[in-house]
Amino acid sequence: MPSRDSAEEIVDIKQLKALVTVAEVGSVTRAAELLHLVQPAVTRQIRTLENELGTALFERSRQGMQPTEAGATLVERARRALNELERARAEIQPAPGVITGIVTVGLLDSTCDLLAEPLVSTIARAHPGIELRLLTAYSGHLQQWLDANDLDLALLYNLTSTPSLNAEPLVRERLWAVGPPSAGLRPDEPVPFREVAAQPMVMPAVGHGLRTVIDAAAARAGADLKVAVQTNSMHVQKQLVRAGHGWTILPGVGIAEDVAQASLSAAPLSEPEAWRSIVLGTSRTVRTTPTASMVAKELTRQIRLAVREGRWPSAQLPDCATSHEFP
Repeated sequence: MPSRDSAEEIVDIKQLKALVTVAEVGSVTRAAELLHLVQPAVTRQIRTLENELGTALFERSRQGMQPTEAGATLVERARRALNELERARAEIQPAPGVITGIVTVGLLDSTCDLLAEPLVSTIARAHPGIELRLLTAYSGHLQQWLDANDLDLALLYNLTSTPSLNAEPLVRERLWAVGPPSAGLRPDEPVPFREVAAQPMVMPAVGHGLRTVIDAAAARAGADLKVAVQTNSMHVQKQLVRAGHGWTILPGVGIAEDVAQASLSAAPLSEPEAWRSIVLGTSRTVRTTPTASMVAKELTRQIRLAVREGRWPSAQLPDCATSHEFP
């Protein structure tokens, strides 16, 4: 009988599922319910793992089961392994010509209202065998997840191709100064950056891709921004502006509805203008499945359609053939 001298040879899928489920819900009892097992079976799987690895994977307390440092490391790897197994199973086509599989897409927060529902509806109608998983975050996080192969494709800011990622330019859009209605900003009257910088600013947090674009524009204008508060949430940015805590700077796609409803006022930035470029990022190191390619193609189509129909304010396609301002 061959010797088993490594943990990888004796850890099985049931143990990994038990590990990840207990970590997610913080309770062996609840994990057993979700896995349709009795509680002693789940406890036995966790203890077997701990014995095989020679280390504690959970801290047991009245507050529940919390992964140790070693446990958190194994949970992350186990979750990824289980996801890959699930994806592989989904990609086995049940019939010729039927596209199936799981595709995980990263969307920028500012684009979700415009793109998420049309993408899901079109894929569900045309390819019901595809399961979409949509994650939202700012560009830096999406790029990290793409590098870690937790995403199949993602929309990213101002990125060119790297050794690990392909970056296909999709759209270029102008940034806007955004204030409360009382600021009286108008879409047809661009506002100089220095005038914006004179206001208290509600800013994206440092590390946010949009913050990098804004800081670069401030440097070109020779302006010092008076940052009142920072946040990584576009929703919070707009909420604080409406409440009178300052102005902010956002892409047109993120504020079109607010401007139309007169809950915010906005004007394009000038002196200098500020633009962000959005690209479609995919991995160079992992094979792009036919299913992921299908979703990438549809996402690209939805973006081009939104620009051409005027639903993406102040945006240009890479050939700069089409541009739209707020109506």
